[in-house]
Amino acid sequence: MLIKGGHVVDPNNDRDELLDIRIVNGRIAEIGKYLEVHDNEEIFDATNAYVAPGFIDMHVHLRDPGYPEKETLTTGTHAAIRGGFTSIACMPNTNPTLDSPKLISAISQAFANVIPSEASQDAQSRDRANIYCRIHPIAAITQGRRGETLCDYPALAAAGAVAFSDDGNTIMNARVLRDAALAARDVPGRFISHAEDDHLKGDAVMHEGKVSHDLKLPGSPGVAEDVIVARDLLIAADTRKAWHIAHLSTQRSLEIVAGAKQRGIDVTCEVTPHHLLLTDEAVRELGAKAKVNPPLRTEEDASALRDAVRNGVIDAFATDHAPHTDAEKSGDMRSAAVGFTGLEIAVGAYAQAIPDLPVSLFVALLSANPARILGLQEAGTLSAGALADITIFADRPWRVDPEQFASKGKATPFAGKTLPRKILATIVAGRVVYTCQPQVPTF
Repeated sequence: MLIKGGHVVDPNNDRDELLDIRIVNGRIAEIGKYLEVHDNEEIFDATNAYVAPGFIDMHVHLRDPGYPEKETLTTGTHAAIRGGFTSIACMPNTNPTLDSPKLISAISQAFANVIPSEASQDAQSRDRANIYCRIHPIAAITQGRRGETLCDYPALAAAGAVAFSDDGNTIMNARVLRDAALAARDVPGRFISHAEDDHLKGDAVMHEGKVSHDLKLPGSPGVAEDVIVARDLLIAADTRKAWHIAHLSTQRSLEIVAGAKQRGIDVTCEVTPHHLLLTDEAVRELGAKAKVNPPLRTEEDASALRDAVRNGVIDAFATDHAPHTDAEKSGDMRSAAVGFTGLEIAVGAYAQAIPDLPVSLFVALLSANPARILGLQEAGTLSAGALADITIFADRPWRVDPEQFASKGKATPFAGKTLPRKILATIVAGRVVYTCQPQVPTF
C-alpha cells in the first residue's frame, strides 16, 4: 500500500509535513515526498488528512471474559478501530479477574494468533477470529482485585501484562500496596492507580457540590481522589516503582502529580474526554448517562485539566471505555451502572475540548506517549521498519449517533453532539481495518 499526500505527524521523529508512506508486508518500508507508485500497489489518498502513528488507548474495559452482554473482544476491538485505535490496553475487572498468567497470555495473544504473516497477503484468518486490533492486557495488582493477596508479577509480565492495576477498586490497605510495589519494583510495567478513597466516597453517585445538593444526591468530594493520589505517589517514591495515575479529575491531584514529577518521582497520568469537556452540571440534564467514576467535577477542575494538557503535566489521553447494557444505564443515578462507552467518540471529543492544541501534541498524547508509558517498543512511531499501525484523521465535523456504534455499550453523554475531528481510516499491520471512505477496500 502507498499512502499518498497526507500530512504526516510523527512526534518521535519530529515529522510534521506532507509525505507519502509505503507499506510492505505489514511494516513501513519507505517515507518520502512524491514516492513513485509500484505495480499492483494499493493507493490510499490521504489528501487534506493527517497521518499519524496508530493511536493507543491505555484504559479500556473490554468486559471479556465474563460479561459478554456488555462487550466482547470482537465488539470492543471493532469499536477501537472505528475510533482510530490500533492498540488498546484492557483493564482486569473481568470475571475471572485477569490475575493469572494463563488469562493474560490468552488476551495478549488474541491478535497475534490471527494476524496474517508478513509474507502472506491473506487476511481471512483475522476475519474469522474477529479481532481487529492489538490488545495489551493490564494484570491485577491483587488476586481477584480484593486488595489483599499479591499476584505473581514476574509471571504476569512474562505472559504479556504491560501494567498492573486493580482499576475499579482502590487498594485501601497501604501496607498491601507498598508490599506489592516492592515485589514488583524490578518488573516491567507501571502500577496504575484508581484513586478514590472508599471511606470519603461512601455511597456517592456524583461529585459533591452545588449540583449534588440541588439534586439531593450523595456526592464524593474531590479530596477522595486527592488523598489516594498523594498516598500512592509517596509509596512510589519510597519503593521506586514506576507509577501511573488513571483518569485524573481534580485540580489538587494535578498539583500533587506535578510536584511529584518535579521531585523526580517516576509518575505519569492520563485524562479522559469527559473530564475535559463535561462538569457535574451535566447530571442535571443527562442523569445516569453522566454517571462515572471518578465523577464529573467542576468547571474549575476541567479548566485546570485542559491547562495541564497544554503544559505537559498530563502525559496521555485515555478513554476509560466502560460499556454497559441499556438496561444498566436506564435507571436513576442511585441504581444505574457506572461509566459509559468512549472509544468511538474520543478523537472528536478531545479536539473539541482543546481546539487550540497543536496537532503534534494531540498525536503524542494518543500514540507516542501511551506507547512509552506501557513500554510498547514498536508502537507510537512511523519510522522505516516499524509496524504499519497508522491512524488517518481529519478536521471534519460529524454527529455522534450511538446506534451506529460498534460497541455494545450505547450510553454516552456525547449522544447527538457534533464533534470537530473524525477518523477516516485505521490501518493495523498494514491492512485497512476501518475506513469511512467506501472507495478504499476493507476486510
